[in-house]
This record gives sequence, structure tokens and C-alpha cells, in this order.
Amino acid sequence: MSHSRWKSLRERKLAEGLTEPEDVAEARREIRLSMALAKAVYDRRAELGLTQTELADRAGLTQAKISRIEGSDTVPTLPLLAKLATALDATLNIALDDDDTRVTFTAHDHAA
Repeated sequence: MSHSRWKSLRERKLAEGLTEPEDVAEARREIRLSMALAKAVYDRRAELGLTQTELADRAGLTQAKISRIEGSDTVPTLPLLAKLATALDATLNIALDDDDTRVTFTAHDHAA
């Protein structure tokens, strides 16, 4: 089943008053946050033209660790997120609000 078909089916079931167990909803929120971070790291790394190995070197991490972050396979600690932000020459922005999770890196402006 495609993601869009699954999502439509899920939304229809929720509209009909069916609810999912709280543990399932919590797992979905955690996965959504992890995926948002993974995409933000990948997008900023690609914007800078860096390989995973180059980003790992800048951040003092291993390429495997970068791969796990970009693959949503790990939940980084705050110190690790700080290292990533520095290595990506950006500010990490995380907005958490129920079903709206946004993770972005804002490039530092060195022109000033």
C-alpha cells in the first residue's frame, strides 16, 4: 500500500471516530521528529556539498553516526546536536507542537 493511500485510509478512519492507541500515537510522534531531523541534516549537508564523511570529520563523529542520524536510526543527544549545528555552520531550530514538528538549520550569515 502506498504511503498516500495509507494516510488517506488512516485519516478516514480517524474522521469516523476511530482512535489509535496512545502508545501508537506516541511512537508516530517520535518517528516524525526523528525523520524531520534526518531530513534537515541531509538537506543542509547537501546544500553545503559535503559527504557524510566530511560532515563527520567536521563534527568529530564517525560517518556511521551521520548515516544513522540521516536514516532516522538514532536519537541524538543535545551535545551531539550542538556539534552538528556547528559542523553545518548553522543554527538548529526545532519547533514541536502536537502534530506539527519542524526541524530546520538556518545558515549563519558571515557577510556582516
